[in-house]
Amino acid sequence: MGESNVWSGCFRNAMELLARDYNCAPADFTKAENTLTVSALLPGRRVYSPEAPFFQMATTGAGAVVAADARLHPFLRRWMRHRRGSWLFNLPNLPPLAAELERFGWRLAGTQHMFLPHRETAGDCPFPLRWYGPGEFERFYGDPRFVNALCPRFQRERPDRLAVCAMDGENIMGMAGISEDAPGWMQIGVDVLPACRSRGVGTALVTAMKNRVLAQGDTPFYGAAVANYHSWNIALNAGFRPAWVELSSEPVSKPYTAAR
Repeated sequence: MGESNVWSGCFRNAMELLARDYNCAPADFTKAENTLTVSALLPGRRVYSPEAPFFQMATTGAGAVVAADARLHPFLRRWMRHRRGSWLFNLPNLPPLAAELERFGWRLAGTQHMFLPHRETAGDCPFPLRWYGPGEFERFYGDPRFVNALCPRFQRERPDRLAVCAMDGENIMGMAGISEDAPGWMQIGVDVLPACRSRGVGTALVTAMKNRVLAQGDTPFYGAAVANYHSWNIALNAGFRPAWVELSSEPVSKPYTAAR
């Protein structure tokens, strides 16, 4: 599969997924104008909460798509007017939005940069790999070494499907895992033990997992916090490139959690 085919196929699928997440049309993510919709729980969406998002916003670099509770719409129409979609994510524009969310007991959460594969990466992995299927990786749940590679526990809405470890003899150097966040959509997370960093372990693991997911006909994707350039470099070196940016919200009562 060529580079352009990998990227175009994954990007097209991503727009269809985001349309379900944001209650809009796939084309809304590639048009210049901003789009405002009412949040909805549509079949086939990514499930990170049992409730419809109070506010979430995404852009591929063109117009922004905002899905929000209807109570926010009068404010959002004024806030979005005369602003390019990508500019809505800039820090000077966010305090008024944060203040409006706080009126309803919500706050802005993480800004995630999301990556899709644009090429398959050939070549032998420089480290021995050990793969774990369902029923084999559950023993790693709760292990503080692998908080990104695996969910904290089994989650029916976004189950872990596969894990792979880079090995030094019988010692684990790092792990990558995938959770199925929507049907056929596998999010890759990775952890490398401190003593094994800067040796290409993370890139090797993410590359191996990406190639496995593509080979089985599913779509791999990868997320990184805005300033986590160690994670960014792993994604880029493993054959991913930035595809969209998301900004989400959470209840004020929820403790802050670290983004990948």
